[in-house]
Amino acid sequence: MIGALAKLIGVDKWLVGVVAALAVAGAIFWAGLTVYNRIYDSGYQAATGKFTVQIAELKTDFANQRAAAAAAANVELERQAAVQNQAKAREAERIAEMQAETESLNQKIEELQREASEDPDAGRIVLGAPSVQRINKVR
Repeated sequence: MIGALAKLIGVDKWLVGVVAALAVAGAIFWAGLTVYNRIYDSGYQAATGKFTVQIAELKTDFANQRAAAAAAANVELERQAAVQNQAKAREAERIAEMQAETESLNQKIEELQREASEDPDAGRIVLGAPSVQRINKVR
């Protein structure tokens, strides 16, 4: 068959044989390359699917962690606000007590000053019994 083809074309048999061998080798190479590419592409597609799922899981985990951290931060802020409100209430109560005490002391001072101004012995050098009693009230 190679000989008939060589006569038909008008070239030597060996040249037609070399071209035929090259054509067969090229066809085998092309078939091997096609098989390799199909295997490579299917492996690539499988890996793409696998890693796409893994990336989606990582994103979901990250979103869940972020949501949990935000919830924990909100809980902590609420706790701090509650503690601060309690402290403010205690402070307001203490301020009210101090104001009541100050008012009581101011009333005592006014009463003692009034008694001192009404004391008939106020101009004397020596203290009388009412003056001593007023001093003792201050202590």
